[in-house]
Amino acid sequence: MLVLAAAFAGVSLVASYLISYKRPTPEKLEPYECGIVTEAEPIQRFPVKFYLVAILFVIFDVEIIFLFAWASVFGDLGWPGVIAIAFFTLLIVETLGYVWKRGALDWNVSRRSRYRADAQPVREYAA
Repeated sequence: MLVLAAAFAGVSLVASYLISYKRPTPEKLEPYECGIVTEAEPIQRFPVKFYLVAILFVIFDVEIIFLFAWASVFGDLGWPGVIAIAFFTLLIVETLGYVWKRGALDWNVSRRSRYRADAQPVREYAA
């Protein structure tokens, strides 16, 4: 199986090199997706907060997938399965509490402590 997997990977790499287009257009060399010619610079960039919320959504969505898998064999697992999923859910809820406390889910910039005038400055430690 290992030889078959290595052979498949090698054949795929060689085939993609042989089939690939060797002279891309200047538009395809620009740092934009799919080689689309840009007409103007974007007015505003997506904030990093957008990507953070997207990653958090994926994390909590995967938890739901695990809960469905656990629920499908709930009768066979018994109390050890309940304890395991309770521990798993406790970790996920703790993660949700942590990101909530850190302000990762707060889109209102003026309410965050680092933007308030009365916030304490962050101390930097000398090395």
